Amino acid sequence: MLSTLPAAELLDLFLRFLTLSLLSIGGAMSTAPEMHRYLVVERGWLGEADFTTAIALAQAAPGPNVLFVPVLGFQVAGLAGAAAALLGILLPSTLLSLGVSRWGATRRDTPLVRAFTAGLAPVTVGLTFATGWLLALPFLANPAQRAGALLLIALTAAVTLKTKLAPMWMIAVGATLGAAGFM
Repeated sequence: MLSTLPAAELLDLFLRFLTLSLLSIGGAMSTAPEMHRYLVVERGWLGEADFTTAIALAQAAPGPNVLFVPVLGFQVAGLAGAAAALLGILLPSTLLSLGVSRWGATRRDTPLVRAFTAGLAPVTVGLTFATGWLLALPFLANPAQRAGALLLIALTAAVTLKTKLAPMWMIAVGATLGAAGFM
């Protein structure tokens, strides 16, 4: 669904992604469940397949994982939507990261900075798990794809935990199996 949005709704899109940027500990992908809720469930601007396809397309492309954000924005409102979503997600997190990293570099060994860093690790893992769950649900809900999806998830988790293999290779295997009709 590609449409233009009135300026007020474009501003709303920008402000929503601006807010999500401040919650995106671990990268923009960690806020995908909330983006899904907003774009698909609440606003109805995208369908389930459009949302999942945008993420899959951007993740398959080389580059940072934030690439799916302008794709979502483009699907909602063309180039203006892509710009609103991308600026919204990048602006606050970039400025905050720059400021905090400069502040933290001078205080690296203080108990506060060490506690903050240690506290973010489980948050990042939880948000990444929620994103993976959201992306897996359509395949787990389909009985014809459930066994293959569970097998692929288990193998990916095992390979990730036991090796230092780059994630790109696991993505390539998953894409090949999907294209061959095994998933």
